[in-house]
Amino acid sequence: MSLTEKDKAAVKALWGKISKSADAIGADALGRMLCVYPQTKTYFSHWPDLSTGSAPVKKHGKTVMGGVAVGVSKIDDLCAGLLDLSELHAFKLRVDPANFKILSQCIQVVIAIMFPKDFTEETHVSFDKFMAALALALSDKYR
Repeated sequence: MSLTEKDKAAVKALWGKISKSADAIGADALGRMLCVYPQTKTYFSHWPDLSTGSAPVKKHGKTVMGGVAVGVSKIDDLCAGLLDLSELHAFKLRVDPANFKILSQCIQVVIAIMFPKDFTEETHVSFDKFMAALALALSDKYR
């Protein structure tokens, strides 16, 4: 599955509309992931508070969306653009790459809630393909 030029344009257009709310999207999406998929809490057991809206969840949500922003800016070569993040998650953090897909879905749920008029069916398809490609790029160093 590759991103077409139309997909890339749709992702960039959506990002232009939602990027100012990226921190809130990330915090809500991460909070949802930790609640809906409690097995993901394993990676954050050192945090004093894993509840939605807590300071650590907000901070890491911002970090996650910073990575998505990098992906949008490097959309033409996600593997090279996300190499450092891939190495960090594979070798240092040792995150199960299946969690990238889980968080991707949570991010899309939040975008759909916060931006229902902008997250059309067509945009959803393109953004989902982008997030799948981003998750695959983050998983690159696991192979």
